Amino acid sequence: MPCLKIATLLLGIIPAVAMSQAGNVKDNRDKLADDPTKVITKVGVSYADNFDFDDSNVSVSGSFAFDQARKINLRVNSDASEWRVGGSWLFPLTIINFNFGKNQYVNGANQTNYSIGTFMPLSYFGFVPGGFQIFPMAGYTYNDGEYPECSEPCSTDNITVDISPEGGFHMVSSKGGSG
Repeated sequence: MPCLKIATLLLGIIPAVAMSQAGNVKDNRDKLADDPTKVITKVGVSYADNFDFDDSNVSVSGSFAFDQARKINLRVNSDASEWRVGGSWLFPLTIINFNFGKNQYVNGANQTNYSIGTFMPLSYFGFVPGGFQIFPMAGYTYNDGEYPECSEPCSTDNITVDISPEGGFHMVSSKGGSG
């Protein structure tokens, strides 16, 4: 069933990507740093260390701008247990964003996310109250994953309970979408 939902998302994205164009896009040099229509190429490396869970990790991320209207974003951690792929396509009237990703958590839980969305500036219609640009948005997201749940009495005086079948836990599937 998730494959059908992914295929449906991709069928919606492919025509949009094919029709996207640089069109009447303001030059990136004229845009503010937090302008959602600013499309630039960048690369980064990050390090995180959660001493309580012995969970250190290095991640590499990057954005590649195909032109001033289209970009793709990538992020992956050192063991590839967490990753994210996304992109933005700027059209003359709207911006379409997509994002797919996988997360794993120290308690054994995991999550896979698929989302697609759009927003458009009301300034296109001449509505700029007080000089502010307003971007109404719409989209859909679907998540699935598993999380550990205690299936037996899991009370203990020791705060570090082993989250495993031996510790009384089992994995529960969860899925849902919204839009």
